[in-house]
Amino acid sequence: MKKILIVAVLLLSFSFAKAQLNFGIKAGYNSSLSLSNASSLTNGGYDLKSVQAEIWNNFHAGFFARVGFGNMIYFQPELLYSIQKRNYQVSFEDAVAGNITLDKFANISTVDVPLLVGVKLLDLKVANVRAFAGPKLRFNNGSSLEFDKVSGGNFNMSTIKKDIKDAQLGLEIGAGIDVLMLALDVRYNLIGDMYTTKIGDVNLQNLPSNTFVISLGWKIF
Repeated sequence: MKKILIVAVLLLSFSFAKAQLNFGIKAGYNSSLSLSNASSLTNGGYDLKSVQAEIWNNFHAGFFARVGFGNMIYFQPELLYSIQKRNYQVSFEDAVAGNITLDKFANISTVDVPLLVGVKLLDLKVANVRAFAGPKLRFNNGSSLEFDKVSGGNFNMSTIKKDIKDAQLGLEIGAGIDVLMLALDVRYNLIGDMYTTKIGDVNLQNLPSNTFVISLGWKIF
């Protein structure tokens, strides 16, 4: 068993020694657009004004490395700081207070660690087109949830149960294009909601975590 382990380590070390290594910085936009609300593109619910309203409140930034194996396959780990801020209304019927409408404020702050495996679909001298997928680790970094009553009867706000997860595991898939030292990616996150809110056993509206992400990276070397 030890011999097998030693051989595996040597082969892995040899592979990394032969691999091409890039390191860079990146930043991007976390949209609120998901597959579940994609119809809002056609009915006008999600448009350029939506992007402009979110751009400073929904973003990520960080670092990435890219290890190329041969001419086609690469491994890309990333370390990203990500925030999403949302404000929307939730309406429900309470058994005692009647119809209640609340303002819900969600400030989601996380550290994300995607571990992506990619393949070059088209490799030119100054540009290439890529596809990639891999697991994504997400860690809570001070997220918060707040509610304000807009209308309704005498509702006890303390009955709202809030649960923000410390960590999650999801999947990220996407495609990208490299032009010289720039790397543009479009991705879709497949990950569970970071938080849940309940009144008794009834779930209030959750912030969708399965969303599209756009990022631009610069390979420093």
